[in-house]
Amino acid sequence: MAPQFVTGPWRTVARVLTEVFQPPVVVLVLLLISPAPEPGFPGTIWFGLLAAMFVCVLPLAYVLVMVKLGRITDHHVSDRRQRPALLLMTLGSVLVGLLVLHLLNGPVSVTVMIIALIGGIGVLAVVSAFWKMSGHASALAAAVVIVILMFGPAWLPLLLLVPAVGWSRLVLRAHTLAQVIAGSLFGGVVIAGLWWLLREWML
Repeated sequence: MAPQFVTGPWRTVARVLTEVFQPPVVVLVLLLISPAPEPGFPGTIWFGLLAAMFVCVLPLAYVLVMVKLGRITDHHVSDRRQRPALLLMTLGSVLVGLLVLHLLNGPVSVTVMIIALIGGIGVLAVVSAFWKMSGHASALAAAVVIVILMFGPAWLPLLLLVPAVGWSRLVLRAHTLAQVIAGSLFGGVVIAGLWWLLREWML
């Protein structure tokens, strides 16, 4: 049966996967562990929490308020026409977060993570004006690859989450297969690759 025609319990599973692994949640977890490459972790985790406030919490709060006011369709921002403005607002919040971390002499590894995410958000903002590449797939693929690069091959089983969440987006008719694949490749190759290059250069 084609994913878009899945019904019953499997459709519920798809909804759960989509909610649990939505981009703000995935990126929040990624930012929490971002200080790990430097000494002092997990004592430095609060810097990751601070970064998550600007990168995830504030933009998500903005989305929820806009949904409540009827200016955004839903918290997944399914209408691609509404995405560029939101992504630009997120970029602004991220830049403020970078400034705060700099003033507090936060770990460079947190800054590296944020810059890599800025690059990803910027590209998604441009692409979203023309095509709805999967943000869920991008965020999750980037996070999984970064975790594996950060902590080693023991975390390779996390790769199974990427097709699982991609499947959920197809079942819920949020994206086409091409949009899910493009999002996965963009996150796993471009965003994670940018993080790796920045880490090698800045740390």
